[in-house]
Amino acid sequence: MAEIRVENLRKQFGDFTAVEDSSFTVHDGEFLALLGPSGCGKTTTLRMIAGLELPTSGKILLDDEDVTFNRASARDIAFVFQLFALYPHMNVRKNIGFPLLSQGVAKAEIRKRVEETARLLQIGHILDRSVSGLAGGDRQRVALGRAIVRRPKCFLMDEPLGTLDAEFREVMVHELRELHNRIHATTVYVTHDQHEAMAMADKIAVMNHGIIEQYGTPQEVYNRPASMYVADFIGSPPMNFLKFQSGLESGATTIRLGDVPISVPEVHAVREPGELALGVRPEHVRFSDTAPLRGAVYGSEYLGTNQIVSVETAQGMVKARVPADLNFTIGETVGLDLNSDKLSLFDCASGKAVPSSLYAEARHG
Repeated sequence: MAEIRVENLRKQFGDFTAVEDSSFTVHDGEFLALLGPSGCGKTTTLRMIAGLELPTSGKILLDDEDVTFNRASARDIAFVFQLFALYPHMNVRKNIGFPLLSQGVAKAEIRKRVEETARLLQIGHILDRSVSGLAGGDRQRVALGRAIVRRPKCFLMDEPLGTLDAEFREVMVHELRELHNRIHATTVYVTHDQHEAMAMADKIAVMNHGIIEQYGTPQEVYNRPASMYVADFIGSPPMNFLKFQSGLESGATTIRLGDVPISVPEVHAVREPGELALGVRPEHVRFSDTAPLRGAVYGSEYLGTNQIVSVETAQGMVKARVPADLNFTIGETVGLDLNSDKLSLFDCASGKAVPSSLYAEARHG
């Protein structure tokens, strides 16, 4: 396997910029998820790494070799598409072995490597079956097998689970991560599904309008979002935002939501007066009779082990993840206690996080 390094990558289609100044490194054996909504540039980035699109500017290095303008066939990568692209007239064995046959590998070696791959994917029992009659999960395993059998330097996957139903997707998320661990493959995986990215990836690049808003571990992008966009995109429900007008002094540890003082991680920057947003995850909100921040219960969503309760405050709606056995009445006034160690502050004009001790711990912890 190999390291992938992307430097200042840019792609334009006429006047439209699909990818803007993207830089990141996928270390040997690492699993990177490119995460974002449709049209954010993640698939275009993947296709440039694969050699299916040429960049307008920037560099792509594979194992320290500049492959920016190399053909896809010269990059030693394997691409797994959302639509499986299997050959319907071939059985499973021939589909998996076809890349080796195209390379002129000896038949005995093809048979050996196909059977090794089938054992790895637990599909040895269907090798002689036609692919046209297979279930979606088995068809996806065959597509993965065809990529793995070549033993490429890296794997590129473009929403490979997008056509599967929810049950199969859950199974395949687990199997893909297990497969990654077994073969220690350098992998770049495109998805719009935050659950897939959080469950499988070592690192996540959250993209928006062709720009990487944040690059980091799942824990970093969830706990210390670099922007309001990331905070809103990651999480179910997403982070709550309570907006207020204020300036900030470096070293400040308290803000005011109206007349309510709220403790926050120590601010490491000066902000002129303007609109700010306090960000808090639903699981970092609890109900307290003595909390000064008050609101009226708007509704609740029962989730089995817990519930999401929506509370309308003067600064906006707050969703709290609380135990399922707590009972509330619509319209009831409750107090909201926010976990001060987990709060984020954002500049509403730029959407960027305000530097604080919480984010300093992310860099140095």
